[in-house]
Amino acid sequence: MHRTPSLLISIALFLLTGSGVRAQMDSAAIGGPEEGSVYEEVDPVAPDASLTESEYAVSTAWNLHDSLTLIPCYDLYCDWNTSSIFGHHDQRAAMAPVDLELSHAACDNAMPICGNVNSPFGPRNGRMHYGVDLDLETGDEVVAAFAGMVRIARYHGSFGNVVVIRHPNGLETLYGHLSRLSVDVGETVEAGERIGLGGSTGRSTGSHLHFEVRYLGRPIDPAMVYDIPEGELVSRRLHLSAKSFEAPTIAARYYRVKRGDTLSAIARHQGTSVARLCKINRISARSTLRVGQKLRTL
Repeated sequence: MHRTPSLLISIALFLLTGSGVRAQMDSAAIGGPEEGSVYEEVDPVAPDASLTESEYAVSTAWNLHDSLTLIPCYDLYCDWNTSSIFGHHDQRAAMAPVDLELSHAACDNAMPICGNVNSPFGPRNGRMHYGVDLDLETGDEVVAAFAGMVRIARYHGSFGNVVVIRHPNGLETLYGHLSRLSVDVGETVEAGERIGLGGSTGRSTGSHLHFEVRYLGRPIDPAMVYDIPEGELVSRRLHLSAKSFEAPTIAARYYRVKRGDTLSAIARHQGTSVARLCKINRISARSTLRVGQKLRTL
């Protein structure tokens, strides 16, 4: 295991970012919040009072050169945000096409867990699911997809125990619903190194790994990076353009009311909720349904 000299660098990163925040549940989407979700922040805690004066002096000497040297792609992101899972990036801004090197050798990448896909990237129950859900058993080892530095390692209301790693090529990978965290913020990890144990923490309906790949906060289908059934990279190079981040179209779906139907029965059969049916059809839970009436369900 290769770790950054932990005490001073962790303190320096703390002072640089003002971390020490707690997130709240912020989405109804099981498996991960919607893009652009807001995370609650609280005041940072005070630095470790046990530091000697010399240690504190070194920790506060962190400067831009240190950031550019030690933090992966600091020049690209211009920050090291340990408060927000997806950072504060303008995802509407135009992005020039870019080619990212994913691998130079067989040992510099690893599938986080070898499991079947329970839920793919794309529309799900009328919302976007920005990752893939991979089947596992609680306690299974989850490893880093690529070498990088841990930016997030904490509990989150939706993702449960979650780790976010920034990689030298600019990608960030997210690992959610872990039962245990094995890394800390500021720690460097190698591809294939354990970062936690699988579980079902946060908003989860069973043991699985929620795995995301992002670039400057923008979600990428992990299937563009990994041949998931084979557990191998699709290619050693990933080409990204504006088209790479276009969300799949969610086609509207309708249901024609039959005699005896109720909103709760329709919601249950269509895999949605009464509240959502009411919202997208602009009706109330007390509305009278008419035989032949069309209700939008997606």
